[in-house]
Amino acid sequence: MAEARAALPDGRDVETASAFLKLVADPTRLRLLSALNTRELCVCDLAAVVGLSESAVSHQLRLLRAGRVVAFRKAGRVAYYRLLDHHVTMLIDSALEHARE
Repeated sequence: MAEARAALPDGRDVETASAFLKLVADPTRLRLLSALNTRELCVCDLAAVVGLSESAVSHQLRLLRAGRVVAFRKAGRVAYYRLLDHHVTMLIDSALEHARE
């Protein structure tokens, strides 16, 4: 028991990881993240790819930005979104691979 207890992550890390997993567990957000896993896209392109309104996509991206899952860059008036880092990419790839098995 002591070994298992010693291996437990810090409570704050558990809370942060849990919030992250809840954020990406939503089917709509997972579809958006899967699209962003291929390349950087703007809101209008993401809306067309996943079949949602631009308003709905913007709302979901706002949540993903706040959760530090996606980042964006501005090019004039257009914002291009991308996955924040390789951890997000690996998580999405692993989750979808697991679902296919």
